[in-house]
Amino acid sequence: KVKEEIDLVIGRHRSPCMQDRSQMPYTDAVMHEIQRYIDLLPMNVPHAVTHDIKFRDYIIPKGTTILTSLTSVLHDPKEFPNPDKFDPGHFLDESGNFKKSNYFMPFSAGKRICVGEGLARMELFLFLTTILQNFNLKPLVDPQDLDTTPVLNGLASLPPAYKLCFIPV
Repeated sequence: KVKEEIDLVIGRHRSPCMQDRSQMPYTDAVMHEIQRYIDLLPMNVPHAVTHDIKFRDYIIPKGTTILTSLTSVLHDPKEFPNPDKFDPGHFLDESGNFKKSNYFMPFSAGKRICVGEGLARMELFLFLTTILQNFNLKPLVDPQDLDTTPVLNGLASLPPAYKLCFIPV
């Protein structure tokens, strides 16, 4: 579906540009779902509470260091039904339009969100669309045999390495 959208919006005779993204809701949803699904950085950087605050039934005193679990948000079953399943539909409405989610925060949360988020999102879009515009990707093993369980899970959640064939189109 992503390749179909690339062919429809961009075609084969020009390079992708950022203006294309707004016309490519499925591609945008796939990019968001990849980031949500792999959950690259499960924990936010430490933050300090700037004043006493009530959270649910607890008082968190000023100066307390807190760590936010981004995994708990990115895999919240109320926002993302079947959160352990890769599903671009998590970011599409009933009409197939891209749907933003306040639960999408792979670049951290709060005032200390990653300063490079905008650049990273732009690069991800341009890299993915350029690769898929020019190549068919073929895994060396049957796709059903691919295991996406992280090989390292701690401060970072690293997916296993895979070998792919890039076949020019």
